[in-house]
Amino acid sequence: MGKTGKNIIAVLLCLLLPAIYAGCAKNNNVKNNNNIPDNTGASSGSGLPATAPPTGSTENNNSVQDKEPVEAEINVSRIDGLSEDFMCGADISSIKSEYESGVKYYDFDGNNLAYSPEEGEKGFFTFLRECGINWVRIRVWNSPYDENGNKYGGGVNDLETAMEIGKLATDAGIRVFIDFHYSDFWADPGKYQPPKEWKDMDIDEKSQALEVYTVESLTRLIDYGVDVGMVQIGNETVNGLAGETEWKNICRLMDEGSKAVRYVADTMEKEILVALHFTDISESRYKNIADTLENEQVDYDVFATSYYPFWHGTTENLTNIMKLIAEEYGKKVMVAETSYVYTLKDGDGHKQSIGKDSKVSLAYDVSVQGQADAIADVIQAIVNTGEAGIGVFYWEPAWIPVQVYNKKDKNARKILKENKRIWEEKGSGWAAKAAGSYDAEDAGKWYGGSSWDNQALFGFTGHPLASACIFKYVFTGTVQK
Repeated sequence: MGKTGKNIIAVLLCLLLPAIYAGCAKNNNVKNNNNIPDNTGASSGSGLPATAPPTGSTENNNSVQDKEPVEAEINVSRIDGLSEDFMCGADISSIKSEYESGVKYYDFDGNNLAYSPEEGEKGFFTFLRECGINWVRIRVWNSPYDENGNKYGGGVNDLETAMEIGKLATDAGIRVFIDFHYSDFWADPGKYQPPKEWKDMDIDEKSQALEVYTVESLTRLIDYGVDVGMVQIGNETVNGLAGETEWKNICRLMDEGSKAVRYVADTMEKEILVALHFTDISESRYKNIADTLENEQVDYDVFATSYYPFWHGTTENLTNIMKLIAEEYGKKVMVAETSYVYTLKDGDGHKQSIGKDSKVSLAYDVSVQGQADAIADVIQAIVNTGEAGIGVFYWEPAWIPVQVYNKKDKNARKILKENKRIWEEKGSGWAAKAAGSYDAEDAGKWYGGSSWDNQALFGFTGHPLASACIFKYVFTGTVQK
């Protein structure tokens, strides 16, 4: 669609949305997600959209009826209390750029996994489904390009990329969780810049822009055939959202995003959960945030957190805090991001977030078994919160090296040079040089490859680790081969 067409849509939405919302009291113009009729295949009372089985399948791979332990290379205990519709998720936002960079992935038999499979080929997303993953999370940036069209990197996750990835996941029977950053690049506790087009807007203009952008983007995703079941309004929003740092304004933007999701869900007859996402987990901080959201009457369903074992304390603390949120505020709770290292080695020549020089406490073994243990404990922690605990998402399990780099090899310099070229051209590193024009303090200094390749569920050469099946194994338990 051309720029003129988009502008017309924006104007029409700005005119129509207020009228649509005006006659509806807050929270009364949408379906109550706690009372979804049990005719979708979801567990009764879960409030979750159903998890669809793969095309042609009559079984859910995560069936709670299949409780016999399976043979595996790792030891995993079955987790009691897991519901059939528990969100076993993975954030695979970088997958398109990885494939475009020439990265190859394989199944456990060594068969090549196709990004967009043709007849006779096995697809990457089908493999994820076989591993027990029933949801994927995809981040969305407004415009991850500089004024000359150069890519910012990090997967180049614009809306079109999300549409493409989301449709492939949907076709494999996997539901989609959309993560709107409302930024042109990474948003987290230290970075929450507004999109370039919103930079000079006041809060009234920005609120309207966010609402229109959300309606238009979500509508395009669904029209494209993406099975969106949950939408996140902002990413790790403990310090800011789209350039706003005052909580009154942050809450206003969150509520406008929620209204937009409710509107699309209602008009397109979809059940879509609204999630808010936070990090730096602590009881006092989360309780203060939840109080603020309640006082400002922000409409949402899910209070989501990031939880990384090397940064965020014990899983017991995770359970206690999220259970408090669920019980005192009546919200569903989940972990939107987690991961753990299986090695401290570097695979691509770019420094790791958690590597040999990291001064953090590692509560689990640095091994495939240790990685599986860490993930299983996070799942258990959310299950321990009770019925409100709806899922866990692993962050970037497929963000592996473009080409494997070993500084001791004779061709190490050549490999690193080629990796740097590909990161720039394809956007498969965490940031490209062009991102420095938008994020000078971080991306402008530390652009390069993946700092997460040693936390993936695939090895450096694209072969899956035994821990890739952790979301399947927790339903059955394993016996070691």
